[in-house]
Amino acid sequence: MKITVKSFATLRDHMDAEFAIEIQESATIADLLTMLTERYPKLEGEIFLEDGTLKDFVNILLNGRNIAFIKGLDSILSEGDRIALFPPAGGG
Repeated sequence: MKITVKSFATLRDHMDAEFAIEIQESATIADLLTMLTERYPKLEGEIFLEDGTLKDFVNILLNGRNIAFIKGLDSILSEGDRIALFPPAGGG
């Protein structure tokens, strides 16, 4: 099945800004992130801590909805879904 991934801010330094990707049926956000870090190795350090957990304040939206309010990394993807990846933001 095909989904669309869009990256924002500093993540665009490590991956394409927007692209379609083929992924297996019933794949999860975790599966997608594994695929993305294999395709874009520098992405891993941007979104994951050394122990493999997602960094605080990394926001992942599934069709405009934060995965934290669905099933987190276990959120299941469907044909045509749109994923948006936002890095931690700093400043003040």
